[in-house]
Amino acid sequence: MKLIVQDEQSLISVSDEVFNKNFNATLVHQVVTSYFSMARQGSRAQKNKSEVSGSGKKPWRQKGTGRARSGSIRSPIWRSGGVTFAAKSKLYIHKINKKMYRGALKSILSKLVHQNRLMVFKDFSILESKTKILLNKLKEISIMDVLIITLNIDHNLLLASRNLYKVHTKPVNKIDPASLIYFKNVIITIEAIKALEDRLI
Repeated sequence: MKLIVQDEQSLISVSDEVFNKNFNATLVHQVVTSYFSMARQGSRAQKNKSEVSGSGKKPWRQKGTGRARSGSIRSPIWRSGGVTFAAKSKLYIHKINKKMYRGALKSILSKLVHQNRLMVFKDFSILESKTKILLNKLKEISIMDVLIITLNIDHNLLLASRNLYKVHTKPVNKIDPASLIYFKNVIITIEAIKALEDRLI
């Protein structure tokens, strides 16, 4: 299939294998869920009755003191005692294989193309790392909610986009399903498209 190169008003041929697939909502949901689950630390931890420090000796005799009976200073109802249902470290990873991950990326990219949300540019860069320059450039094409994908890290774009709400830039080797879905539009350079095809085919 062919896509329009916006800054040249020409056409570029792209692979149907990457940009013309049917949208698989179930697969995309699985991959995005897995992506977010891997960001969870799962490192919280509390101590239960057997783990807190303290003697195992009975604090006082069972009867005759006038106080409530007690068997341990580590009891959950005591100050500094153990937690009844203590939270423990947990892995939240939902494992997916490479084929599923690549398939989800292809599915999302194809959906972006079909909805005219993927814009191709031969070059999308700015001469200075100034937010105002990038803002004006985006206003010229009437886009303000966008992910900009380039072949390598463009430091001028990176610095200029930091203060803009819902404008983000990434090199092509760092794109992920969640980012592609989060932004309303995606701008990608020709070089990045070629690199993306090599990665996904």
